[in-house]
Amino acid sequence: MLVLPAVLGLAFLVLPLAGLLIRAPWPTLLTRLAQPQVLEALRLSLVCATVATAVCLLFGVPLAWLLARVSFPGRRMVRALVTVPLVLPPVVGGVALLLVLGRRGLIGEWLDTTFGITLPFTTAGVVIAEAFVAMPFLVISVEGALRGADQRFEEAAATLGASRWTVFRRVTLPLIMPGVVAGAVLCWARALGEFGATITFAGNFPGTTRTMPLAVYLALETEPEAAIVLSLVLLAVSVIILASLRDRWVNSP
Repeated sequence: MLVLPAVLGLAFLVLPLAGLLIRAPWPTLLTRLAQPQVLEALRLSLVCATVATAVCLLFGVPLAWLLARVSFPGRRMVRALVTVPLVLPPVVGGVALLLVLGRRGLIGEWLDTTFGITLPFTTAGVVIAEAFVAMPFLVISVEGALRGADQRFEEAAATLGASRWTVFRRVTLPLIMPGVVAGAVLCWARALGEFGATITFAGNFPGTTRTMPLAVYLALETEPEAAIVLSLVLLAVSVIILASLRDRWVNSP
């Protein structure tokens, strides 16, 4: 009785992806990928996603350690707030970023008047929008790795006179490195595919904020075949990411 709904569910998930492969302009695929606007969007997407992932690592790993190892009042609330971007509509996230970091925002106005820094509708704005929606993936992965790590190794290093920073750098970090790598990969993939927060907070300017998802949206209105080619690139990245993380998900307890 379960076979038929299982097959229908699989078809529901696979057929749209198969449609991309079937309707793809394979004879002109390489030519379209070599077009300047495509290469420009691809370069911008890769750079922004990589920088956003670096930002997430810089702030997300300490945040995950705080949630996993430090008991403080309101920790459950903080953990809930950290995961809000996972369920928050990306467009709402973009609006929230505008209200805080826009030229008339809570912090953006001070940055503009004091330092002359304007973040919305810039490449830096793309990075911020991508980091906002992608950081929870890293935090959740690293926090899970920290909770699963054996703390006896850290305690042994501490009894031998190692400082907290040395224990974290030489003991804790190597123990949780698989979780950090998995979280960083998921974070990078999520940043690469971000659309709603990016177009709301950073706009859609060629060479500055037009990433691959935005280029797909624009091409769909004027040149559908180009949109299919760009979609295939993002699909290939997604398949590679999932294949690289499959063993970790399957073998995890």
